[in-house]
Amino acid sequence: MLPKQPKGLLSLSIAAALSLSGFAVSTTTAQADAFTKALTGGKVKMDVRLRYEDVEDDSTAKDADLLTVRTRLGYQTGSISGFDAYVEMENTTAIGDDNDANTGNAGWGNGNGTYSVIADPEGTELNRYWLGYNGLADTVVRVGRQRIKLDNDRFIGNVGWRQNEQTYDSFTLTNKSLQDTTIFYAYLTEVNNILGSNDDMESHLVNVGYNGLGFGKLVGYGYFLDYDKESGKEVTHSSRTLGLRFKGATDMGGAKLLYTAEYAQQDDYKDGSNNIDYDYGLLKLGVKVSGFTIMAGYEQLEGDDNVTGYTGAFQTPLATLHGQNGWADMFLTTPAGGLEDRSIAISTKVAGIKLKAVYHDYEAESGSVNYGDEWNLVAVKKFGKNYTVLAKYAAFDIDNDWKTTARDDKDKLWLQAGFKF
Repeated sequence: MLPKQPKGLLSLSIAAALSLSGFAVSTTTAQADAFTKALTGGKVKMDVRLRYEDVEDDSTAKDADLLTVRTRLGYQTGSISGFDAYVEMENTTAIGDDNDANTGNAGWGNGNGTYSVIADPEGTELNRYWLGYNGLADTVVRVGRQRIKLDNDRFIGNVGWRQNEQTYDSFTLTNKSLQDTTIFYAYLTEVNNILGSNDDMESHLVNVGYNGLGFGKLVGYGYFLDYDKESGKEVTHSSRTLGLRFKGATDMGGAKLLYTAEYAQQDDYKDGSNNIDYDYGLLKLGVKVSGFTIMAGYEQLEGDDNVTGYTGAFQTPLATLHGQNGWADMFLTTPAGGLEDRSIAISTKVAGIKLKAVYHDYEAESGSVNYGDEWNLVAVKKFGKNYTVLAKYAAFDIDNDWKTTARDDKDKLWLQAGFKF
């Protein structure tokens, strides 16, 4: 399935690119030659990922498995008069068939609801295409369909774990003219999600980072999400999130102390009318010593325990959620009772293989419900600069307080091989 026709900012970026090419043709031979050199002297990019995913689900959903290959092919032009451009096609194909998995109930998904979800539907699209300008001092401007990742992807991410990533039709500006400071602004007109469907919006992202303290980076941010009525999420998902984040490390002789602290507050924005007023908090403390990294964490998303469905708790709809509260993906939507996630992680490298184990204990922030606990294990091996293999496992053990016919223990296994240049 091909993507729908570009509009808004995307039409503007295409028009600008065409105008630029017209300018090169209509001016001097030297300028035309410079344009040709920029166009033909760029860089081809390829990213191929083969993945097998298996889900064992003790709920009423059937166990699922799926083998897919994701291929991206992109081209980055050279620069002319400060302008450059990028275009990238993306295809996800099931090897065999996708009958034994639910690849989603929207967009390209097969809607096979009797099976557990593996959110990698088949489809082909223009994944990214943008026009950039870096002719202003310490500033990069881009307009078009882009990948946006901010901080640890807790609020704004590309959901890069899934085969079809999340991208944004947007205008972005990155400025580094102030010493040790990075200012990022984005205006979003559309979110293109992992299922091949799209949500229209008029949202603003502001993220300002300061790295001049010497022992860590301080970030202040404001994310103003305004979903259009046509998206069906105008009331439930429109919100304003303001926050501060600090992450750093300090050498302590033969060891390194690691620490992260973050706080955010979320309320209604524009046409959002859920009486949202929730807090978010994160604390992490760890140590890196003798080739091991050990990290303890506590994350809290406030809930009010009296609303069902999407509302009733602190939500992060544009996040890369897979990397936050366990790889079994039991908390892609924060429960109405909120969430407290206590975790401990240990990682190291043996014979060139990166190893990591994480344990999570989940409880409601509001009320007294225990959700369950989870183990995550992963091993990653790189071969040179271009090849990677991965084995990954998640086991979620539900507590009886939270168990229903549609929600029970869940185990997931992934085997993956990748190639990119």
